[in-house]
Amino acid sequence: MGVMNKLRENTGVVLWILVFAFGVIWVLQDSGGLDAVGNLSNNIGTVNGTAITIDEYNQAVDGQVQSYQNQTGDSMPPQMLDQTRDRVFDELVSNKLREQEMERLGLGVSDAELIEMIQGDDPHPIIKAYFGDGEGGVDRDVLQNFIANPEAAADWLNIESYIRSERRRQKLENLISSSVRVTEADVQEEHRRREAKANVRYVALRFTALPDEDISYDDSDLRKFYNDNKDEFEKAKTFDLSYVTMSKSPTPEDTAAVISDLTGLIPTFESAENDSLFLARNGSERPYTSAYFRRDEVDAELASAVFDNPEIGTVVGPVISAGQVHILKVMDVRPPEETAVKASHILFRASEGDDAARSEARAEANRIRREILNGADFADMAREHSDDGTASQGGDLGWFGPGRMVAPFEEAAFGARIGRVVGPVASQFGYHLIKVTEKAREEAQIADFALTLRAGVQTLNRIQSNLDDLQYFATEEGNFSEEAVRRELEVMSVSIEEDQQFIPGLGNSRAMTNFLSDASEGDVSPVIELNDVFFVASVESVNDSGFQPFDEVRDQLEPRLRNELKSSIQAEKLEDALSNGFEGLATTVATTERTATDLSFNNLTVPGIGRDPLFVGTALGMNEGDVSDVIVGANSAYVILLTGVQEPTALEPAAFSTLKEQLKNQRQSLVRSQWITALRESADIVDNRRIFLQ
Repeated sequence: MGVMNKLRENTGVVLWILVFAFGVIWVLQDSGGLDAVGNLSNNIGTVNGTAITIDEYNQAVDGQVQSYQNQTGDSMPPQMLDQTRDRVFDELVSNKLREQEMERLGLGVSDAELIEMIQGDDPHPIIKAYFGDGEGGVDRDVLQNFIANPEAAADWLNIESYIRSERRRQKLENLISSSVRVTEADVQEEHRRREAKANVRYVALRFTALPDEDISYDDSDLRKFYNDNKDEFEKAKTFDLSYVTMSKSPTPEDTAAVISDLTGLIPTFESAENDSLFLARNGSERPYTSAYFRRDEVDAELASAVFDNPEIGTVVGPVISAGQVHILKVMDVRPPEETAVKASHILFRASEGDDAARSEARAEANRIRREILNGADFADMAREHSDDGTASQGGDLGWFGPGRMVAPFEEAAFGARIGRVVGPVASQFGYHLIKVTEKAREEAQIADFALTLRAGVQTLNRIQSNLDDLQYFATEEGNFSEEAVRRELEVMSVSIEEDQQFIPGLGNSRAMTNFLSDASEGDVSPVIELNDVFFVASVESVNDSGFQPFDEVRDQLEPRLRNELKSSIQAEKLEDALSNGFEGLATTVATTERTATDLSFNNLTVPGIGRDPLFVGTALGMNEGDVSDVIVGANSAYVILLTGVQEPTALEPAAFSTLKEQLKNQRQSLVRSQWITALRESADIVDNRRIFLQ
């Protein structure tokens, strides 16, 4: 009975974790557990007439949400929930398409196959997981007893169903992947593409080298260019919105409530014998650790609370740091294993190799050091003379331990006496004067109970109520901005396209997309919750899809037309001159011939031209001594003479196998992606989410 109890206890955890790992919807679809029932009122979508039910969809979303909560201990943020819902719907659609293809192809799992995967020499992983013998095999007696046990019938049917569906899925994957072949020639070609390097001579004429006065065009040329490229100026339906937000940041009252809660926990924390258990039971958002920390390894606010007077067994706080409230128990204190100091510095910057500048910097550092020794304030001298970003803070570097600073600086600082100015110390940055103000004398083992500051329920309800009222009165009275200003809310504006989920300044919002699907001018959205704010938006205007007018894009057209005209002139100039051969070409077109070496697909930058994949690709496709035709690149027209190619060294067998496997995996992934994309493009997919998710 132990196995059955294990199954029943873990079916909701272990089995479904495994199911999600292999594809949760496959097993449910294959077992019939999520067959479409009912009518449109219960369908969140359809794929070629096959329903995706709201229950099926919600179950998959809830699984993702629960997984997030289990991992983080927190609820999923609203905008992440939006993305999760989209991802789940897309995966459900893909799974329906796969299921339909499996039916069309007649992919099934026979009883004989099922028996082999359960009782054969190499059973399915889930059989090994539940009925393992502890040595990597299967306890056959336990397995047979479980199969024969009537009380385990339902659990066994779930396992069988899962194994069938996973095997079916694997057959489909194998069928798709088997279409990919990688030959030895493919591997060698890819190796050459990655590693070959080209050396070239070339003549290039940049478009910008041609003065604007050397070209001419009129309004009709611009209009022709606009008509030839009109598709680029197609615009979707857009909405001009006004909106207001209210932050979900905690109020002083919310902060006070969290502080009060943590203050109330201090006596129990002080007397707790198991600090790890205390943190876990009371919901700390920082896990227990037995590590020791120096002052430089914790936030400054926490360091002050703990290290100003560290006494074993005491609880300090509450302390606010980085958006969290902490109470901290000092479990142990010991001398630090590594040095840490708090220091300030003054930098006299001078680059390595510039001997004159470094000599001058050193002299200046010695002069300022003498002034400090004669009574000048170190911080004031840093503000006036330091060439470092810390100058405005009087040169304060805060606390730092090993590895944070360059070696000469670190060695001098760690060896300095507190309060003594040392230097000038040379580094690659110049010369430093250093003053160590404190040294770490201890490190502490700390139990850190932390809660993130969040708006409380009352605060969130108050925000929601305020924006609900704004939405109601703006809808009733027809003046969103006036009502928002009356409530002392800042009105902002934004334009977004139809079906655009990302809203500049706000982020993703499926709820706004749903609202705009049938919104008209003057409509006011419901209150929408995002990760950090609530917001309400009003539709100020609706702009139908079409093409941007010529006059609206004229300023974009002119530089592009000028560039195109110049490219034609420069290319024609090269073509005329190239008729006499490459030698002397540069002189004929009044420019300078240039060279480039080690060009490869890992080095696409060509001197004098910039990054140009077309140039490099052309060069690597030529034979030594070949001269290219005139090529028009992104900013230049050019002719290439290949002077040599550095061929890569031959692949060792192990490297050959690795590259072949990489290519195979890449191509299989591409084929799978193209396959499902093709299915989607030819499918009749109905998305009813807007009906259910407002």
